[in-house]
Amino acid sequence: MSEAHHTQHNDGGVGDLVVRATGRTEDDDASRRERAKDLGRLTTALATSARRAGRASVLGGTWLVDLMLDVVPRIPVRDAATLRAQHPGLSDDDLAQTLISGAAKVTATVGAAGGALAAVEWTAPPALLTAPAQVAAETLVVATIEVKLIAELHEVYGLPISGSLARRGQAYLVAWTQRRGIDPFTPSALTFSLGASAKRALRNRLIRRAGRNLATLGPLMSGAVAGSLVNHRETRRLGEQVRDDLRAHRAGRLVQGSAEGGQPVR
Repeated sequence: MSEAHHTQHNDGGVGDLVVRATGRTEDDDASRRERAKDLGRLTTALATSARRAGRASVLGGTWLVDLMLDVVPRIPVRDAATLRAQHPGLSDDDLAQTLISGAAKVTATVGAAGGALAAVEWTAPPALLTAPAQVAAETLVVATIEVKLIAELHEVYGLPISGSLARRGQAYLVAWTQRRGIDPFTPSALTFSLGASAKRALRNRLIRRAGRNLATLGPLMSGAVAGSLVNHRETRRLGEQVRDDLRAHRAGRLVQGSAEGGQPVR
């Protein structure tokens, strides 16, 4: 979401570690090893952060919400011009599908890396105490990748959210929580904020996502396979839902612009 690096730091540099783990897009053996190392570092930082936050905050989900709110302004979202320069000649729908497939592939490798890390920990029982932090690490990384995907899909279809980093970040978090695309030209889009109700919805969504990521904690390498499949399926499904919403929003804008004789959104 950021044009410049966000300067606020949370406990253990968690925000920076999440963005680092999110930024790896290659899928060779070296990159998979580095991604597993990134998740290991993030897990360690989250274990420290969780102790500082306290049991009630961690179990109640407030801890995860606060971490996600810290991470979102740091997400490096590409604008439409950058996306088209990197993927020349593609139609909007083809570009959207490329982004969805790419994000699903990355979250799949995150799930595989988390499963590989868990497989190592099954050989060292005391390390199983870090399992909740590992699930939180994977949840934050996957959620960050998916929020970035949603933001870039809005760029592709000419419907980006305008305003400050905080406003854009909150809007895309709402979109992630509700699994839908946002029409920034509707009156309701001007009032996006994370009040108590929206934070509860975000908390519930993060907890559900964390529940799915428990699959990576299976013994030996079963967690790597399960985590990869779950993440790939869920990210692809989310991306396609948001893409379909944005198609409909843009089609509505085109019809409205034509009816009013004005300039339609492109």
